[in-house]
Amino acid sequence: MTTRRTCLALTAAFAVTYALPAAAAGKPSAEDRASILAMAGDYKVRFDMRETVPFVGDYKPLEPKRSGGYESVRGIEDRGDFISLQHMLVVDGEDKKPVVVKHWRQDWTFQPAKVVVYESAGRWVLKAVPAAQRKGAWSQTVWQTDDSPRYGGVGKWVYDHGVARWQSDETLRPLARRDAVRHPIYTWYVGVNRHALTPTGWVHEQDNAKVGERDGKPVTYVHEVVVNTYDRFNGYPVAAADDYWAKTKGYWADVRTAWDAAIARDGGVRVTEEAQAGSVTGPKLMGLADEIAEGKIEVAKATAEAKALIAGAEKARPLASR
Repeated sequence: MTTRRTCLALTAAFAVTYALPAAAAGKPSAEDRASILAMAGDYKVRFDMRETVPFVGDYKPLEPKRSGGYESVRGIEDRGDFISLQHMLVVDGEDKKPVVVKHWRQDWTFQPAKVVVYESAGRWVLKAVPAAQRKGAWSQTVWQTDDSPRYGGVGKWVYDHGVARWQSDETLRPLARRDAVRHPIYTWYVGVNRHALTPTGWVHEQDNAKVGERDGKPVTYVHEVVVNTYDRFNGYPVAAADDYWAKTKGYWADVRTAWDAAIARDGGVRVTEEAQAGSVTGPKLMGLADEIAEGKIEVAKATAEAKALIAGAEKARPLASR
């Protein structure tokens, strides 16, 4: 006699069996892919950064820092197990005309063998991901405005309690501009990165420990909570972002390829950090893109200059010797 309990057990077993072929073939689930692609769109963004608990007696947490703006996120590459999302800020220029600032990029790779991680000041390395950690997981690699690396982490998308969310392992990261420009006592972050879909868009959360050396040892000065909220909104000059990307996407594709080649060749890359731009290569690479958008330089010439900078030693020279 077939009981209700037997039916439920058979149903569960069938569900597990049905899911196995895709996992065994190393293919991402449609649900994971849809969650990543759902972050593309046009948004009103709120940035909220708050230092919370100090761990050094003479350190006083900063006042909360809040800002906002408009951001267009575009899917620029999709190979099934790899998805790349490019962020672009749209701000008002001095003449009230929209100005587009190429912002960060997030690359998602399913079951990655390696991931680019921040190791120390000005140094990023390709780190192997153990087989057990990468099974069913995605890496998220975050890149600076000039497509040089920022940080990378690995985690799994989960869907319990009614929320689609992904959380990284604990990773090292260079200081963000908001901190770097102040030349603080701490010099890097140890953080966990979290993305979750919301009814109106998505949220990017970070739990950071702000770390520096004291008496020759690494010390956590303070914890920080970051909540960046992306709410769908198109009441700003969205067309300006798409126009900028249409004019510069070929150049940026070549820049990405050049960075990838440099990282693959050396098992990582050295790039001198700079407070305002994040990396010393930023002003040059971003400036070339602006010249392309303004019709002041041919893409081929700009690309040649960019490739030479990325392949050369200039990018790793200390600021004092430049």
